[in-house]
This record gives sequence, C-alpha cells and structure tokens, in this order.
Amino acid sequence: MQFELRYQTIEPKRQTFQNIIERFGNEPASRYQEATLDIEPRENFHYRPTWTPDHELYDANYSALKLTDPYTFADPRQFYYTPYVTNRAALHDEFGKTLGYLESRELLAKLPEPWAKVLADVVVPLRHYEAGAQLVSVAGSRFAYGTSLSQCASFAAFDRIGNAQMLSRIGIAAGGGTVSVLNEAKDQWMNAEHLQPMRRLVEEIMIVDDWAEGLLAIDAVDKLLYPALFSGLDERALLGGAGPYSLVAQYLTTWFADQRKWLDALIKSWRGDAEHGEANAAVLDRIDAEWGARAAEAVGALTVVVDGLVGAEVPA
Repeated sequence: MQFELRYQTIEPKRQTFQNIIERFGNEPASRYQEATLDIEPRENFHYRPTWTPDHELYDANYSALKLTDPYTFADPRQFYYTPYVTNRAALHDEFGKTLGYLESRELLAKLPEPWAKVLADVVVPLRHYEAGAQLVSVAGSRFAYGTSLSQCASFAAFDRIGNAQMLSRIGIAAGGGTVSVLNEAKDQWMNAEHLQPMRRLVEEIMIVDDWAEGLLAIDAVDKLLYPALFSGLDERALLGGAGPYSLVAQYLTTWFADQRKWLDALIKSWRGDAEHGEANAAVLDRIDAEWGARAAEAVGALTVVVDGLVGAEVPA
C-alpha cells in the first residue's frame, strides 16, 4: 500500500486580531502593530488611584498634550520588545569592543590633560543627568496614554540607564580601571559650580506633574547637550590628539539621533491632531520657551568649561 503526502493550504478566516481588523480591515498586520495597537486597557477599571482620585489608572488627562486617538502615533523605528533589545544589544556590544580596544592600550588613560579634565569634570558626571532623565522617562512609560507612546518612553528609560553605564565605563577606563573617577564625578555633580545649573534643572524636571512636559523638558536639554559635548567635539578631539574621545562619543551621538526619531514624530502628531492640535501647539510653544531657556543656561555653563579647556570651536 502506498501513501502520497500532499501539502494543503488552509486560508485563515482572519489575517490578524479583531482590534486591528477594525482599524485597517482584514489584512496581514506587522508584528509592531500586533504588539502595540489597543494593548492598554481603556475600560473595566476596578478602582481609581488613591493618590489621584480624579484620574483613572490609565487616563489621557495625566498630560495637557493629547491625541484624539493615541494610536495615530506610531514609532517610526517600529520598536517592540524583540527588535528593541536586538538593536540595543548590538549597539552596546560594539561599544564594548571599541572600549576594550582603548582599554587594552590605555588610550583613554593617556588622553591629553585638557581632554582628561573634560571627561572628569564635565562628561562623566553626566551619568547622573542620565539617571535623572531615566526617572522622567519612567514617568512617561507609566502615565502616557496609549501603548504606542508608553512603550517608546519605556525604551527611552532603559536607554538612559545604558547611557549612564557607557559614561561610567568611559570614566573607569580613563581612570586606569579604578572607580576613583566615578567617585570624583559624583562629587563634581553635587558640588562643582558649573554643574549646579544642570543638576538643579534635572531635579526640577523630575517633579513635573505632566509626564509629557517632563519628557520635552529633558529633550530641550538633550538637543543642546548632545551636539555640544559629543558630535560637536568630534573634530576638536581629532585635531587635539584626543581620538579615543571621538571613538566613544560616536555611540552617544548615534543614540541621540535614534531618540530624535520617535520624539520628532510624536511632536508632529501632537501639533497635527485634528481635535487637540491647536491647544497642543500652545502648550508645546510654552514648553519650548520655558524649558529651552533654562536648558541653554545649564548647557552653557558646561560649554564654557569645555571651551576653556580645549578651545572654542572656530566658525567655518
């Protein structure tokens, strides 16, 4: 008796989950869509938070910035857990390889004295800035309304800890493998005059009630800090005999470019929202004016120190 094996294709009645079918029709959906859309609960809550009884556990009113439908915003990177972890693992693996090369030759420990002071007095203390920014991002991950927003804030919170770790590892390498540079960096963060505007600003942002305003306030600092201390110092580092600084700074520059992708898309969604766009624009303009000025003051105090150590950038 002979048997013949045949393949049989069974067409599914539905291509994806019902909530996505209701949005886009019965078409195949991406993994990002299935892991993101309509995930956050919107009804059947059992209680209100005792510490804010005027809100639901998940509530759009935790921020003045609103979207008619939060899922009109989508992460341009299409990050859900797996691609996010894969991407960041690769980034930190490459950073580890670069740092390992520099450590094996003690290149960071042999930086010219002015650049060693830039690291010790300005850059490494910013690990505490990243720790504060992480807490602000955690608030966004908890209070943002809609999974498309909250998961971006969650990933940003993990990123901030990763940035703090990169700065810590740079400091340890510059200190010849000891943690003395980190101890000195903490003392600088707590006491150095040039770091107090930044420290004060971060601590005040950490207690902002509106999660979105907190994220944008930190972003106002990022938009000045990252170009000034990382990408902005690249040419000066190369010409000043501090190539190892340029090598490690590139990873923070890469992260900042990635962070901008989802924040710029979110701001565009807020401004363009059909129902809330006009009110959102007024709030965004106020945030830009209020926090942007303070960010400029805090970052300016750092760039004065950097310029005094390695020279101001000469305009082209």
